Amino acid sequence: MPTPQTGIFALGDASHTYLELSLAGGVDRAAFVRAIVDVHEPRTTVGGVNLVIGFRPELWRAVAPDDVPAELHGFDAPLQGARGFTMPATQADAWLWIAGSSYDVVFDLANDAIVALRAVATVERELAGWSYRHNRDLTGFEDGTKNPSLMEAPDLATIADGSPGAGGTVLLYQQWQHRADAWRALPDETQERVIGRTKPDSVELAEDVMPFDAHVPRTTIEQDGDELKIFRRNVAYGTVADHGTVFVGFGADQYRLERMLQRMAGAEDGVRDALTSYTTPLTGAYYFVPSLQALRRFATPEED
Repeated sequence: MPTPQTGIFALGDASHTYLELSLAGGVDRAAFVRAIVDVHEPRTTVGGVNLVIGFRPELWRAVAPDDVPAELHGFDAPLQGARGFTMPATQADAWLWIAGSSYDVVFDLANDAIVALRAVATVERELAGWSYRHNRDLTGFEDGTKNPSLMEAPDLATIADGSPGAGGTVLLYQQWQHRADAWRALPDETQERVIGRTKPDSVELAEDVMPFDAHVPRTTIEQDGDELKIFRRNVAYGTVADHGTVFVGFGADQYRLERMLQRMAGAEDGVRDALTSYTTPLTGAYYFVPSLQALRRFATPEED
């Protein structure tokens, strides 16, 4: 099976930077892909930095038509939900995720990437993220409780061998801004009913007390009785005055990610995720994250 990009599953990094790039006018799409693929993490196993690359599905399809799921598409229109709730569409052409043990190495690689790509790309958005209390987000709750283990994640989050795009994965990338004052004003018991889990130890509420609009049931997607899991790599971003969550979710198909957003927004049945009253999506994009072998086909050959 083709190999997924290793940084997807490299846990423990404390510092993160995300770059969203658009193709510069007049630049050939293959040249754009080649330039991005030629951005490299340090040539050492002790550099302390990982790089993951994704592309707008339509752009990758134009350069590698047999290496992407046929139904995969960008986040090209806002998602309209219940009671006037909207998830914005801010699709760009490429996405770079740089993660490391400290911000200095992340900053240096991000800076090198921006300089190297000036002739072919413009930076639409740059966002720095960081780990908060190991595995919690800024609501104070554990994030990614239902993530599959690293033994299972590559099989659940990447496209199966023999299918178009094998070894690749579908990424949903969003920036969510927290309404921190409103959230902090809630008693812990009310916060737990919004999330659907206990705050200290992340135990899911019993079925008979679980609110129908809690975050847990609204983001649990099932098909034929089986849960369709995703692999989350969320982190915090921002300052004390303005902060939130960077949602980085990988799935083996787009269906489970789209259903999750539809259910959160209330677009499916009019029931909005209770958490959306306390956090607002500022961006929204889907990217295809190709396998290492697929990327290498575009890399400039290295000199011996």
